[in-house]
Amino acid sequence: MSIKEEIVNLKEELIQLRRDFHSHPELGFKEVRTSRIVEEYLQKLGLEVRMCAGTGVIGILTGAKEGKTILLRCDIDALPVEENTGLEFSSQNNGVMHACGHDGHTSMMMIAAKILSNHREDICGKIVFLFQPNEEDAGAEEMIKQGALQNPVPDAVCGLHIWSYIPTGTIGIIPGPIMASSYYFKVTITGRGGHGGAPHKTISPIDTAGHVLAAINSYHTYEQDSLKPTVISVGKIHSGQKEIIVPDILEMEGSIRCLHEDDEAVRKRFCEIVEGTCKAHRCECKIEFVCGNTLLNNDESMTRLVMDCAEKVVGRENILTKNISVMLGDDFAEFSRRIPGAYYFLGTGNEEKHTTYEHHNCKFNIDEDSLAIGVEMHVKSALSYLGVKIDE
Repeated sequence: MSIKEEIVNLKEELIQLRRDFHSHPELGFKEVRTSRIVEEYLQKLGLEVRMCAGTGVIGILTGAKEGKTILLRCDIDALPVEENTGLEFSSQNNGVMHACGHDGHTSMMMIAAKILSNHREDICGKIVFLFQPNEEDAGAEEMIKQGALQNPVPDAVCGLHIWSYIPTGTIGIIPGPIMASSYYFKVTITGRGGHGGAPHKTISPIDTAGHVLAAINSYHTYEQDSLKPTVISVGKIHSGQKEIIVPDILEMEGSIRCLHEDDEAVRKRFCEIVEGTCKAHRCECKIEFVCGNTLLNNDESMTRLVMDCAEKVVGRENILTKNISVMLGDDFAEFSRRIPGAYYFLGTGNEEKHTTYEHHNCKFNIDEDSLAIGVEMHVKSALSYLGVKIDE
């Protein structure tokens, strides 16, 4: 029986798993039900299983012969979004939704683990199945701190993301930068509050924030190299309690995203601009950064391996290599900056099935026909890396 035939025989289970996870979404580091199902499933397959970072699950498949080790990674968390899809298997948890496809990621990896475990006698080496919590808020680093890349130490890593921006039946991948680094900032601007009727006796942090925003925009236009994609966006500003009071403090939050390796220089210049503008307007400021994820940079040799597999799965004409890189981020980067890795996009866009909504949208959904393709990509990528040939 070929790999494709095995997947066809498991398609109903694959879809049932996805719909069950979709109905019961859980936020980052709270994926208790999800991780319990995954843990029990992997144990039944005879894998060595351990928990990591609370709700993370790691399953290890050891082949009959010695060889290399490849890590397959997927994410399992949902988002704080109220679902509005009208699906019969919509979220049962108010205000929480699988609005990014992680329900599909989890189910695809489970079925891939089942198929590969059926071929353990043919496998040379080890396959690590890593189910990561809290991708939406940098959970990878916590797993790594707690030993996710130890016992065994992987030689390579592969991962995928369901992608509504490209059609079902396509794979998007390129070598080099594919997803941006992201650093979240919080700027606290302190002035001097007072009565709104006597603003000349105050130092308004609100007025100063307006000049900060203008200075950031000027940086984009006149300083940053347009051939090095960089996005600085402000998503939250809070200040004041009443309309007749000039406040003392303003808080501004946003993100800096870079699809290049000079992100540290961008953050340094951001600080210079913000601090200088605040000083010019007689305000003090404090700037804090939190790393969302580093630059996701695909290894060339691993990218070639995935592209070779994709050619067998979807055909060369359905491998997309143009306009694939995005300013969105993914903390798969924390794995691939430590070991050679490849990350690719699995097309799920289908206008007729209404699966072209933006990720994180309350109407987001996936074309379930893409799930079998993802399973086949997982299976064949792992087997190809380990040098295992199974008749098809």
